[in-house]
Amino acid sequence: MKRELVLRAVMSLALLIVGGVCTSQVNASVVIAGTRVVYNSKEREVTIKLTNDGALPALVQVWLDKGDAKASPAEIVVPFTIAPPVARIEPGKGQTLRIFYTNEPLPQDKESVFWLNVLEIPPEGGAQFNKLQLAFRSRIKFFYRPSGLKGTAQEAPTEIEWKMLRDGKKVELRNPTPYFVSLASFEIEGGAKASTFDEGGMVGPGEAKEFSLSSQVSPATGLKVRYHAINDFGGAIDGEASLHMTP
Repeated sequence: MKRELVLRAVMSLALLIVGGVCTSQVNASVVIAGTRVVYNSKEREVTIKLTNDGALPALVQVWLDKGDAKASPAEIVVPFTIAPPVARIEPGKGQTLRIFYTNEPLPQDKESVFWLNVLEIPPEGGAQFNKLQLAFRSRIKFFYRPSGLKGTAQEAPTEIEWKMLRDGKKVELRNPTPYFVSLASFEIEGGAKASTFDEGGMVGPGEAKEFSLSSQVSPATGLKVRYHAINDFGGAIDGEASLHMTP
């Protein structure tokens, strides 16, 4: 119990540090193999590889959250167990994480999404004695995919319904599939003036979501969308779709 309280205090302090510093001038040493994780329900477990590319040992804590990046790991309840939840990774070495589904009820007619967090805390002392110690957190999507879903995740972006809203400043995406569709960007073409969206976004199963464009688009017939979605492996799914106008 004492060790757990100490660990919570250390990790809470680390999260405060993460929220209070700019990471554009420094880099984390621990690297996650992949940009997303897919847990297929028919599998007993899923594994993720962490690698320490730095010159010093690193202590990492790993947990899943439900979408709130500010939630405390000690207070989050998810239907998964991660082993090990805390690990020390030596320079140039790796650590394999094993994630198990604990069988609490999740929807079986669509995907569920969580977020995998990897918090890295560098060691104190030594060559870093007179330097500020920074904690780094990486956070990637974690999808739970039930078996027997209609269609495939690869095909899901082609099923998205695209609609231009009346003001010409936003596009509504409707996702009729049981899969989450992640978008890197898209462009509107065919009118007098092109417009883009490049901030990234995700549309959940059965969800309708609006995305703001970089510039206003005048209503016109024949407008097209060129989209750039992301597949299970972090690769691109490029495609084209018709853009319908709101009556």
